[in-house]
Amino acid sequence: MRKVFHLKSILLKKKLCGFLFTALLTMAVLGGCADGTGESSGDNSSMESTSGSEDSTSGEESTPQEESTSEDGSGESSSGTADAGQEASGNTNGGSVVVGIQQDIDSLDPHKATAAGTKEILFNIFEGLVKPDENGNLINAVASDYTVSEDGLVYTFTLREGVKFHNGNAVTAEDVKYSLERVSGLLDGTPLISTLSTIQAVEILDEKTVQVTVGSANTELIYSFVAAIIPSGSGEEEGADPIGTGPFSYVSYKPQEGIVLAKFADYWQQGLPSLDQVEFKITGSADTALMELQGGTIDLYAYLTDSQAQTLKDSHQVIASPSNVVQALFLNNAVAPLDDVRVRQAILYALDKEAVNDFVGGGSGTLISSAMLPTLKDYYVDLNDTYGTTANVEKAKELLTEAGLADGFDLEIAIPSNYEFHMQTGEVVVEQLKAAGINATIKAVEWSTWLEEVYNGRQYAATISGITCDMTPGYLLNRFQTDSSKNFINFANTEYDETYAKAQASLDLTEKAAYYARLQEILCEEAGSAFLQVPANMTAISKRLTGYKFYPVYVQDMSTVQIVE
Repeated sequence: MRKVFHLKSILLKKKLCGFLFTALLTMAVLGGCADGTGESSGDNSSMESTSGSEDSTSGEESTPQEESTSEDGSGESSSGTADAGQEASGNTNGGSVVVGIQQDIDSLDPHKATAAGTKEILFNIFEGLVKPDENGNLINAVASDYTVSEDGLVYTFTLREGVKFHNGNAVTAEDVKYSLERVSGLLDGTPLISTLSTIQAVEILDEKTVQVTVGSANTELIYSFVAAIIPSGSGEEEGADPIGTGPFSYVSYKPQEGIVLAKFADYWQQGLPSLDQVEFKITGSADTALMELQGGTIDLYAYLTDSQAQTLKDSHQVIASPSNVVQALFLNNAVAPLDDVRVRQAILYALDKEAVNDFVGGGSGTLISSAMLPTLKDYYVDLNDTYGTTANVEKAKELLTEAGLADGFDLEIAIPSNYEFHMQTGEVVVEQLKAAGINATIKAVEWSTWLEEVYNGRQYAATISGITCDMTPGYLLNRFQTDSSKNFINFANTEYDETYAKAQASLDLTEKAAYYARLQEILCEEAGSAFLQVPANMTAISKRLTGYKFYPVYVQDMSTVQIVE
């Protein structure tokens, strides 16, 4: 029997989670700015976006962690909540709301969905043993409590009483065992969430207790247990008729139109949800979304550009929040002439990030030069001085000449057309690159095409999109390992791979932070891609709504939203 130190575990958990909350407070609410990108989870070649971005389930990292928690997730924080200044007595339960979304759903199966835009919807249908809250902390969901052994190799989850699936059946230990074995690959040898492939065994200790044994200690692994719990044996049926434990149940889905959800009356969290129905409606173009907001046919729309936010600021609640999205001009390191580091560096010198941020985001984004969120303060390294935040055209031309491209070259930039934020960014980037002699052009593509050809197929030279992050520092960095299925830029660097392996194996948080710092430096020095900014998420909300909460991760939580009388 492994000993569990509850106090030590709580302190470790607070150290890992707390810095993100502190960062959110310091970033506060930014005015008149936009965002638009997202990403998906798992190492299953996922790319997703709310503005053309992708995702992954968690950064891999290793450190023993002993902990116990009994939060029930029922408390609600006022931080990051839109209330339109209404008193609670003026709110009503029931009613329906339409949320505008930018992309179609890639899968209703929560273990196979890859797009961030899909995952933010499925958050309302499915829950894991744990889930994030709006403050950047993990709270218990299907589990009421969990402990981690002293050596970090055994997780023991106690199931919450009274949790039901949308089909009316109570959640059992068999359901949890099946779900974890499915995502880890223990069922068929194919892991659906890469970080959980470390699971070696899932055992039922009793009807309310499940024990999970993993192959190596990992301080960040607990975040991967947000993986959805589904009915035992449901498997592929989830893709057609999804059944979860979340506040809303699935009603219908029409490709290219949207998905409808209904209130789950037997939801375990008392008093939630308030709404009877939520429709996530695909709006298509940015112009259509703007017209629908103004006409009242959609009630809520996230990831506005600055121009959209300015247009709507008088008619709607327009609220900015920190995002977990890294926007970049991603470069395919395996395609000539981008396989020459000097050419990639020339591109970075040619860009004026400040101008991009001002034009597209109203100046409210945070400029970056590598793949790490500044909100992860214990791990982030500011590398903006490496290439500068304004254009150095002469240096760019000098590097191109050294690479034998004194006359420049042609560069096609594929951009998902449904993301106005990325499209506007592309317009600025194209003009900046032309000043350095690079003849850049935009190729607007449908989201499904982008996923198939750019992200999964890697048949592109450059693209503008975003990648999202969970609450762990390794989430954004694990994808750039040479052999990662998420490494769609084909970045290959031996020192990077070795350093990442050391970060995983390290049991000391300070040492781990140093390895993460070096990973960021390598990615910047080698100009793996042109990392631009972390945009602010600017959201338009109808004045008839209250209770919408902003999260530091990519979700649209409709459970607390109410209609104002």
